[in-house]
Amino acid sequence: MSSIFSKIVSGEIPCYKIAETEDFLAFLDISPLAIGHTLVIPKKETDYIFNIDDKELASLTLFAKSVAKAIEKAVPCKRIGIAVLGLEVPHAHIHLIPINHVSDIDFSRPKLSFPKEEMEAVTVLIRSHLK
Repeated sequence: MSSIFSKIVSGEIPCYKIAETEDFLAFLDISPLAIGHTLVIPKKETDYIFNIDDKELASLTLFAKSVAKAIEKAVPCKRIGIAVLGLEVPHAHIHLIPINHVSDIDFSRPKLSFPKEEMEAVTVLIRSHLK
């Protein structure tokens, strides 16, 4: 069940890496709803987030929380919205999206595209706020 995320984890596909541990990875979404839109994944291939065992899911959530706090400091927004859809890529993942309105987390909206330089800059800025 090798997905695009598995290829990112293995280094076959590059990413704008925000944070990484032995078990988890956070990186910018390349088709974001907002600048700073980040994906948080377990490195272990699991298609459905609710098939992850409880301890790993709790750890994934705590990892996502630390990333969300860094995004919130780096990107002007009211909140960091969280979404788990699980339909786009067959690899469990959490979307962390800077939002100011409920409509900002509407996945039917057109996705945005930012220049490489802007993606790199926001990556560095978010990383600078990680504890």
